[in-house]
Amino acid sequence: MNQPILEASPFLPRWAEITRIEKLTENEKLFEMHLVSGEPLGHLPGQFVELSVMGIGEAPISISSAPRENGAFELAIRKVGNLTTAIHNAGIGDKVGIRGPFGTHFPVEETKGKDLLFVAGGIGLVPLRSFIHFVLDHRNEYGKVIIFFGARNPSERLFLDELDQWSTREDIKYFDTVDRGDANWTGNVGVITTLFPKIHIDPSRTYCAVVGPPVMYRFVILEAKAKGIPDRQIFLSLERRMKCGIGKCGHCQINHIYVCQDGPVFKYSDIFDLEEAL
Repeated sequence: MNQPILEASPFLPRWAEITRIEKLTENEKLFEMHLVSGEPLGHLPGQFVELSVMGIGEAPISISSAPRENGAFELAIRKVGNLTTAIHNAGIGDKVGIRGPFGTHFPVEETKGKDLLFVAGGIGLVPLRSFIHFVLDHRNEYGKVIIFFGARNPSERLFLDELDQWSTREDIKYFDTVDRGDANWTGNVGVITTLFPKIHIDPSRTYCAVVGPPVMYRFVILEAKAKGIPDRQIFLSLERRMKCGIGKCGHCQINHIYVCQDGPVFKYSDIFDLEEAL
């Protein structure tokens, strides 16, 4: 008798193998992985996975890479607790559990033919990088591209080689800043909103994608709106509140929405009246 084919359960992780590790800062590492099954992860920019280590636990982690033909995906992970410490201690060839991908994604189709302004604060560059990579992989399908990146200090800047590449590309405009410089820093010093006066945009055709610490959102939104960008063309990620990833634990509930199910990527026009969200 043929055995019934079981549908994939959102509660059951798939095995993934670590195939490359790159140190980004003293506290962050980038892990490239492949699903052991050989299938692609099947994600879109802005989505996340639940990463698990047997015997320790699991946590939601942003996917930091655009979809690739070879099925590889990247997770940039900050060491902050038992689970992330275990991942930081892992090596190439080690296996971890992956559930997902989960959640909403950045508007990769809606923004085709439009101009894009990316605003990343600190580790917010991790999820936004997936959208940036997607756009750069399909560069001729999008209009002007502007990237803002802000960090607290030079030592916390992520993906340094990529930042250097973006700064020299002629088909994008890249600006960065740090809250506090050091003896070797020659760039802009100040919060990320100090970069807005440096650009000129057509607000009717510009979409703004914002990811960063909670304190950043209100001020960046004010600057984007001052540039004339409509609320419906501003997108935010609120992933900081998530836990289980499938709307069961209630940890990410904000009034009537569940961030892990209704987000983590939201259109600002849909949440502007949720004070708890920003």
